[in-house]
Amino acid sequence: MTAQGFLLLLELVGVFAFALDGALTAMRSTHLDLFGVVALGIVTAVGGGIMRDVLLGELPPATFRVWYYLAIATGGALVAFWGHRLLSRMSRPIFVFDTVGLSLFAVTGAQLAVDAGAGAGQAILLGGLTAVGGGTLRDVLVRKVPSILTGGLYAVPALLGAVVAVVGPLLGVAPGVAAFAGGVLCAAVRTGGALRGWKAPRATLTTPEDLD
Repeated sequence: MTAQGFLLLLELVGVFAFALDGALTAMRSTHLDLFGVVALGIVTAVGGGIMRDVLLGELPPATFRVWYYLAIATGGALVAFWGHRLLSRMSRPIFVFDTVGLSLFAVTGAQLAVDAGAGAGQAILLGGLTAVGGGTLRDVLVRKVPSILTGGLYAVPALLGAVVAVVGPLLGVAPGVAAFAGGVLCAAVRTGGALRGWKAPRATLTTPEDLD
């Protein structure tokens, strides 16, 4: 399998995982019918990738050039809709699917940006956007504070994974190995943050009383 084929495979796995995550989150956050659940699953799965492609000038975005992105996203959302009772019995299914999608999209988004001619810094930012963009749109649509704004580790793990995916090949590491290592790092930091309560640094507001 070529490096581009491997990246495509990882991205499609991420699409399926994020579609499951988005659909399950939608069902838990509000009462939606089948169409609403599928729509939010698709938004979660492909929203970040569409943003990345638009910023790279890859028009129309890959989601609308080939059939399998929307097909896989729809399939994942339908699996979540019809199998939500079984999935809900699993240990924290939404977190698991969200972490898988976040990790895969961070590394594939970054490496696809590099392949499209973006610089290292821009590719890292686009990898982070690919990872968190769809979930952010989903949260806004269900009137929920986006995960990237709630203080938990969400965007930071994605950016760390993207850094490894981009810098690794520059240092002579095979792109597939760099993508795997970046995905593992992203998942580890995300999981560690959830289990140990790690949070991104917060600004401390100084009031006039504190200066007295």
